[in-house]
Amino acid sequence: MAKNPNHLLVMTSCKGSITAKKIAKEVVAQKLGSSARIISDVNSFFRWVGKVENAEEQLLLINTTDDNYDELEKCINRLHPHELPEIIAVPITIGLTDQPG
Repeated sequence: MAKNPNHLLVMTSCKGSITAKKIAKEVVAQKLGSSARIISDVNSFFRWVGKVENAEEQLLLINTTDDNYDELEKCINRLHPHELPEIIAVPITIGLTDQPG
């Protein structure tokens, strides 16, 4: 396995497939991520404004690097309809990943 000290897996969820596809396409087109995958029909439970909510969402997984993260986050925030979208970045320390570009 290859060591990838600056690679990240970025996750965000979207209410519908149209938004998820729009973000995925833009991220790859702008070379902010090497690939984006959409996992459909994810049931999310979360606390929002003091109460427990749930929603059926699409989970977007994006392969990127530390160098691209700030611009990737800006892109997600610009295209995402939520006031405060959850964006999580997890380091990929070992594994095979594509390089953005």
